Formats: sequence, structure tokens, C-alpha cells
Amino acid sequence: MAIWEKVRSEFIDVIEWPEQGESEGPDADAGATLVWRFPRQGNAIKMGAQLTVRPGQWAVFVNEGRIADGFGPGRYVLETRNLPFLTSLLSLPYGFESPFKAEVVFVATRQFTNLKWGTRHPVLVRDRELGPVRLRGFGTYALQVRDPAQLMREVTGSQPHFNIEGISEQLRNLIVTRLADLLGESEHPVLELAANYDELAGELGQRLAQEVEGYGLAFTSLLIENLSLPPEVEAALDRRNQIALSGDLQAFTTYQAGIAMEKAAANPGGEAAAGVGMGIGLAMAQRLAGTAAASGPPAAAPGAGAWPGAGTPARHYHLLAGQQQLGPYTAEQLLVLRDQGQLTAASLLWHPGLETWQRAADLPELAVLLQAPPPPPPIPPAVPEP
Repeated sequence: MAIWEKVRSEFIDVIEWPEQGESEGPDADAGATLVWRFPRQGNAIKMGAQLTVRPGQWAVFVNEGRIADGFGPGRYVLETRNLPFLTSLLSLPYGFESPFKAEVVFVATRQFTNLKWGTRHPVLVRDRELGPVRLRGFGTYALQVRDPAQLMREVTGSQPHFNIEGISEQLRNLIVTRLADLLGESEHPVLELAANYDELAGELGQRLAQEVEGYGLAFTSLLIENLSLPPEVEAALDRRNQIALSGDLQAFTTYQAGIAMEKAAANPGGEAAAGVGMGIGLAMAQRLAGTAAASGPPAAAPGAGAWPGAGTPARHYHLLAGQQQLGPYTAEQLLVLRDQGQLTAASLLWHPGLETWQRAADLPELAVLLQAPPPPPPIPPAVPEP
């Protein structure tokens, strides 16, 4: 084989890169060749050889590790007037007829499209409405070589073959890191990010431009396809929207009862949670059925009286039943729990604003709620029979 290559080199006088054998399909550019060195026995190139550079390519001559000359698309006959810098490096005699030693490296300068990026781990951001949330994102970008010599110096080096996969991981890390900074500084609420994908992508591209320029590259396109919340957060938002769309307190109550029974079925070992959840759902449905109205509060249980916290900001309480944390419960639901014997003065409760769990009897707003119910009415004396 070595003898054949030597003989073959004596006749080959056309230097070109046909770019054959590239992968095909929608993601073909993900593994496409970026840099390719022309194979030549001993790197001996004859004077007068023809160099063909196709559109979307750039040919670079390298002599002893130094970039000598470069050629854009076109057809060239290699002679002294075409290779002035290489001629000075080699110090060849006048006439330049003998073969010279140089590597010819082709660089693809076309656009590489449909390259994908995505977050491996969620990005933690703080939202004004939802609080701390985790976001995942993904999208696509298009890449192009703007400075072939810079690419060879900083990235590919002396490798005879270099494809997009060799740099895509570094680019993905850059995109995700700068995206995390951008989301952390963004004033857009999480629920409005979808309406600002173009604006965010433009800002992200500007932040990345200088860094990728150092590799001799440029992003010709950068798209954010999706920024998504965790599935459980999306499910909670869907539930909230369903409640808001119901516009009916009775429908809301029925929905809450269904959720309680669903949780009980998913936790067969939690008898306390199941009993409380089903009891609240059924009791609330009975208590509020037929009395719900948008302009008035729900009717209280017999003997319960008015809620002592009326007119103050609504609170949601968490109840500790055994080793299980239940809730959150509204004021009306606490009345039901009291009637069912699930809430007593010794029950431990917590609501936002408290540092630790406290006994129900120690919470001032529950004093009226936990008062002993009035005794049964007196029985009228029996009337003697005549």
C-alpha cells in the first residue's frame, strides 16, 4: 500500500475536498465534518498542481506548524504568485519547479443548521408569583466558521479530521450557562416567558457572540424552543386554573372532595389522612350545597358561629395528625374538622408566619372556634295526664 501511495502521488495534481460520506437526515449537521486534511504522501505537492475549493470551503496551507496561505472558493494553479508567503517560508530557488512540503487543510465555511442544545439539570430561578422554581430549556442553533485560521489555532490544532461533535459539547455548556444568568436577571414572570422567547434568544446570542468569536465561529441563529416547569408544578397550575374557571363554589367544593379522595386512594396506609380528606369533602359538599353564591360567605355549621378571623387576610392552616402533615385547610374546613372531632385544643397547627408548630389553643384567632359548644336545650317538664 505504501508503494502504491508513493506512485499515486507522482500523478495526482488535483487537490480538492469532495465532502463525500457525510451523514444524512434531519440531524446530519450534528456529525458533519468541520475540518479535513488532504491526504498526500509525505505532504509533497508539485508546483503547478491545481487546487479546487468548492463553495462553502476554505483551503489553508500549513508549513511546519505555521499557517502560510489561504484560498477561498475557486480554482487555482499553484505557483509563486499564488503562494507568496509560503514561497518566502520555504526559500525555494527561482523557478519554483520542484515539489514542496506543505499540508493542505480544508475548512467548511457553510452554515451548520439544526444543532441542538438543552439543559441537563434544571435551572433554579426565583419568580415573583411562584417563588423558587426549576426550569428546563432546549432549542436549536446554526453555526458558521468565520475565521478558519483562528479555528485551527484555538480548536482543531493538527487533527486531520474534526467534526461538529468535537465542539458542540463546549457550545452547549456555554449556552446553558449564559441562559441561567439571563433567566436570573430577567424581569419577565415565569408564566410569561413563552411570549418573550425571541427577545431572550436575541439577548442570549449577544452574550455568546464574543466567546464563540474566540474560536473563529459565529452563531448565525439561536432559538429557544421551550422553557418548561417541572410536571408537578404544571399540574398544580392546571388545577388552580380549573378551580378559577369553575366560577361556582359548589363545584369547587365537589372538586376538593374529589382531590381528597384521590390522595387517600394513592396513600392506602394513611388512614388518618383518608378519613380527614373524605370527611372534609363530604361535609363541605353537604354544608355548602345550595347555599353557594358569589356575593356571600358560606353558611357555618350549626353552633359554629361566625368565623373569628373574618375581615382579616385569609390563612391556610396545616394540621399534624399523628406523624402525618395534613392540609392546607381554610377556616371553613377547620370548622368541619372541629365538628368531626379531628381538631381539638391540643391539636398542633402551623400557618405561614409561624416559626414552629403551635397548639390550637395557643392561637388567638382560634379561641372562639375552640370554645365548648352550648349544652343541649332543657327538656320541658312532662305534663301529667288527666
